[in-house]
Amino acid sequence: MASNYRETLNLPKEEQTIPMRANLPEQEPRWQAFWREIGLYERLLAKPAPKGDFILHDGPPYSNGDIHMGHALNKVLKDIIVRSYAMRGYRTPYVPGWDNHGMPIENAVSQRFMEQGKTPTKVELRQACREYAWHYVNVQREQFKRLGLVGDWERPYLTMDYAFEAGLVRIFGELVQRGYIYRDLRPTLWCPTCQTALAEAEVEYGMKVSDAIYVRFPVVASPLPELSDNTAHAYILIWTTTPWTIPANLALAVHPDLDYALLRVGDDRYVLGRALVEPVMETLGIQAYEIIRTVKGRELVGTVAQHPIFERESPIVLADYVKAEEGTGVVHTAPGHGAEDFATGKQYGLPILCPVDARGVFTEEAGEFAGLPIAPEGNQAVIRRLQEKGHLLHHALYEHKYPFCWRCDSPLLFRTTVQWFMNIDHNAHRQRALKAIRGVRWIPPESEARITAMVENRPDWCLSRQRAWGVGIPAFYCASCEEPLLQPDLIERVAGIIEREGSDVWFEQPADYFLPEGVRCPKCNGTAFRKETDVLDVWFDSGSTHRLVLETRPELRWPADLYIEGSDQHRGWFNSSLMIGVATRDAAPYRTVITHGFVLDGEGRKMSKSEGNVVDPLEVVRQLGADVLRLWVASTEYFEDVRLSNEILKFITDAYRQIRNTLRFIIGNLADFDPTRDAIPYEQLPELDRWMLARLQEYLRYCLNAYERFEYHLFYHETRRFCNVELSAFYLDVLKDRLYASAAGDPTRRAAQTVLYEVASILTRLLAPILVHTMEEVWQRLPIPDKPVSVHLADFPTVREEWLDKSLLERWARLLDLREEVNRVVEQAKNEKRIPNPQSARVRLYVGGELYALLSCYPTEPTPDNLLARVFGVSQAEVHPSENGLRIEVDVAPGAKCARCWLVLPDVGSNADYPDLCTRCVRVMRSYSP
Repeated sequence: MASNYRETLNLPKEEQTIPMRANLPEQEPRWQAFWREIGLYERLLAKPAPKGDFILHDGPPYSNGDIHMGHALNKVLKDIIVRSYAMRGYRTPYVPGWDNHGMPIENAVSQRFMEQGKTPTKVELRQACREYAWHYVNVQREQFKRLGLVGDWERPYLTMDYAFEAGLVRIFGELVQRGYIYRDLRPTLWCPTCQTALAEAEVEYGMKVSDAIYVRFPVVASPLPELSDNTAHAYILIWTTTPWTIPANLALAVHPDLDYALLRVGDDRYVLGRALVEPVMETLGIQAYEIIRTVKGRELVGTVAQHPIFERESPIVLADYVKAEEGTGVVHTAPGHGAEDFATGKQYGLPILCPVDARGVFTEEAGEFAGLPIAPEGNQAVIRRLQEKGHLLHHALYEHKYPFCWRCDSPLLFRTTVQWFMNIDHNAHRQRALKAIRGVRWIPPESEARITAMVENRPDWCLSRQRAWGVGIPAFYCASCEEPLLQPDLIERVAGIIEREGSDVWFEQPADYFLPEGVRCPKCNGTAFRKETDVLDVWFDSGSTHRLVLETRPELRWPADLYIEGSDQHRGWFNSSLMIGVATRDAAPYRTVITHGFVLDGEGRKMSKSEGNVVDPLEVVRQLGADVLRLWVASTEYFEDVRLSNEILKFITDAYRQIRNTLRFIIGNLADFDPTRDAIPYEQLPELDRWMLARLQEYLRYCLNAYERFEYHLFYHETRRFCNVELSAFYLDVLKDRLYASAAGDPTRRAAQTVLYEVASILTRLLAPILVHTMEEVWQRLPIPDKPVSVHLADFPTVREEWLDKSLLERWARLLDLREEVNRVVEQAKNEKRIPNPQSARVRLYVGGELYALLSCYPTEPTPDNLLARVFGVSQAEVHPSENGLRIEVDVAPGAKCARCWLVLPDVGSNADYPDLCTRCVRVMRSYSP
């Protein structure tokens, strides 16, 4: 008879729950197919949304190459937000997008042509770029969808769509009409590799080792007698880390209020900042010198030096930016190669000499250096020539912070060229932008200071790029006098043509194709025109998406509720979007902005193929599944840089397995539970079950707050703790006797199932935005009446305040503390061989005072209903009064082991028909008899 007892237990069956092995790589695509079949995204938009719309505007990634872990972090965070807001009662349309123009794509396509030995026309290059961009839109779209992302993937926005390109031209026209746009000769950071001007958002700063040189400029005239004495040679000393700019030198700048020393060094006279005399002399190895006079910088005005290489003069000029912390206190000034130098040159009427071409090669204006790349050949040639001339005083390598191209990593240079700009100070734009920033919620809060600093200090926006793949700037030039023709009506005419034919038409057709008859140059009355060849900065593309997507898609609206991107976007997308928003709509295009960090390896290093520390999201999905990757994202404090490695993924996989196994146990024990028929009213639930419902509400409140604050890592850690500590290690373990050994319809078993049903329902819905596939799998198993077809169409649970029994929670907090103490004593007894295992034990508690009053409320008869015994994980528990504090005794429980429930009880054998069973199990067995 004993051999059949197992069949009488209510044990979960494999086919009644989710499998222990998730097999996510194989199962996840099936759930994604299910979502496509039911039209999940469309259903999400159609479900009731009592809280209104929530618009997360997608920042567009470049459509080049496979996705990387940074993409995965960003897109999964967005998906968690979109899904969680949908479950909180919002309508959450999500339109993904791609940035299709710009250097990354053009460079990749140009490299292909180069490898094929072909030189394409600009139109051919653009057509190839469009095809390349389309290819990777499709590649990345499938890769993003594999991560379980919900959205309008079949109708994304693309910056190369004809309507979008026309919209860019129209926004440019709005800025022209409002007076923001101008064209001027200005110094801009230039990439000689990409051969284009760059905006500040396209610049990264890193460490660079440069040639640092001290150079002397011979004085040829000065109002100071010490410098005009024909018996001595006088020199102005400068220090620079860009020797290649010496050929462009046209002046020497000093600060008007700084002290400058006139030094006697043998028969020579040197001029440099007084505060820098000692360190400079030490560097130059000069020990014998004498300060013969100290003058203010303004007293040096009128002093003229000879260029150290060429036959031209270099006068002293005044500039407030000159400092005395480094160098010599005298700044070598090349107006063609620096923003401050340029301003000084304009102030003093100096020519703008820029003897370096777009490739970073010296032009004929550089004289003997023409044809040399500025680095390293040009640098070394200038240094050698200075040495030959006797004017090089010192040369050493110097490591310093330097600007690099964000795409090709090449060091940049300042070149003064004619470019198109957006005036950031026009119409108080900068101040209005700063005011708009203060009206936005920034997460984390410190990011507000970062975007503020970026806007406060940013220069005018250089909009023009000397590239092929982009939207052409809709400007015309008179063929006779080169006067620009930039009129809003003509810009709108160009936009209309681009909307029909695409932006390639600008590069295919002559100016006459776009201009109406009778157009004349306003300056010379000419009738022949040429088109601008530069294209708009790609940041203008992405910075305009809020206008061209939010305002044109009927399911969206302006402004967005949320932008969320990497922390580098304070100078990128957040910044460019703000510039366009304030200029054209007088407001920020977003209400809340979240920034996340970058993905580093397990040791906090940047991921790099050369270092071999890259974790590929697609490989993680292939091996572990998207839900594991998504759980990692949720586990991170993503407001800072986050770490990822195979070891971290193993830890996350364990966490996933623990959560899955918790739900697997619960579902298995709900197989015969129908909540409409079997649920027990709250008032009739045993105390332990009411305690769990109270704890469940506390857990729920905490998790909903974490979602509200976008702090998913708090939700992750609390969920893992709740599943492991309160459920698996305690509550579910205590329930096993009731669930398995009681009669199927026993009210105490149905009470346990009632609570498990609530736990599963809440856990599944809370986890659904993160473990999107696994929770769908669980949802389909849950016996919820009239439930939505998908968990993602359900709503988040709400806190049941009436279940938050504070006195009950306080009472059980003390019981659980006591449980820890009992478990230690039981474990000690087991180690000392006084009991074979905890289930064979009896615990006797000798207590007094309030604790005795608490424990004496619970039945301690040696039966399966002994709650304290079940809580302590033993067969029997007794409570006895004592005046000497708490004493815990453990021994072998009297009685015999029940062959069905395995509890050791004294009533085992009291029934002749079932001599190996306890009374409870006899009662159950008789219920099976006919």
